[in-house]
Amino acid sequence: MTAGVAPEPAAGRSPVRGLVAASHPAPALAVTVLAGLLAAAQGLSPGRAALVVAAVLAGQLSIGWSNDLVDLSRDRRAGRLDKPLVTGAGSERVVRLACAGAVVACVGLSLALGTVAGLLHLGCVASAWAYNLGLKATVWSWVPYALSFGGLTAVVTWADGEAPPWWWPVGAALLGVGAHLLNVLPDLDDDAATGVRGLPHRLGPRRIAPVAGAVLVAASAVVLVGAGPPTAVAVAAAACVLVLAVVVVRGSGRLPFLAAIAIALADAALLVVAR
Repeated sequence: MTAGVAPEPAAGRSPVRGLVAASHPAPALAVTVLAGLLAAAQGLSPGRAALVVAAVLAGQLSIGWSNDLVDLSRDRRAGRLDKPLVTGAGSERVVRLACAGAVVACVGLSLALGTVAGLLHLGCVASAWAYNLGLKATVWSWVPYALSFGGLTAVVTWADGEAPPWWWPVGAALLGVGAHLLNVLPDLDDDAATGVRGLPHRLGPRRIAPVAGAVLVAASAVVLVGAGPPTAVAVAAAACVLVLAVVVVRGSGRLPFLAAIAIALADAALLVVAR
């Protein structure tokens, strides 16, 4: 593929599929489900919880679409055939319009949560956009993940008019850092070829998974200490996390990242059970 030249739209492919694929659906769905579980743990009313979920989903869609738009030239140079905007399976114009719509929806839905919760959520989304716009290529690449994941817990509790317990943002921030480390693992070569050198790239491929595993286990330990569930639940949760941590360290491809998502959802589910 010629660098910098937009491909022709792929014949016979659905523009909706390309739009969905460009949104980074797996992480977007995982974070949205995480927000829903946190809302349940906080005991929000169904209407309030639905508003939180809608705001988070809109924010995640804007983050995913902006990521593929910002990285389009880099992805073309790297020949990323998993990217719909590179292959022509997605329309750049459609993704731009969808991203703009998601931003507008995110602002409106966030502010509907109240001033504090709304501004916190917009700050979380802005942090993720900062990653897309350049922080990903610096040693500070982990900061947006820590701020956005940790801040999400405060969004949920302030939607109910109160600050989160200390261990919610601490545990979530650690989960975010672990997810960041693993998310880039399959893309190290492509990133190196296009000048991206975030924290994971500086750690190197051999150290990323062990460091991420340790961070994710630490996150779960914080949640277990803070939630204080019954012993049987704590033992089962710890065993589950340790098994997933082994997958994080020993797995390949996207499997470690999916295991990290599973750990995050398991920790969030623990909050609901322990409530």
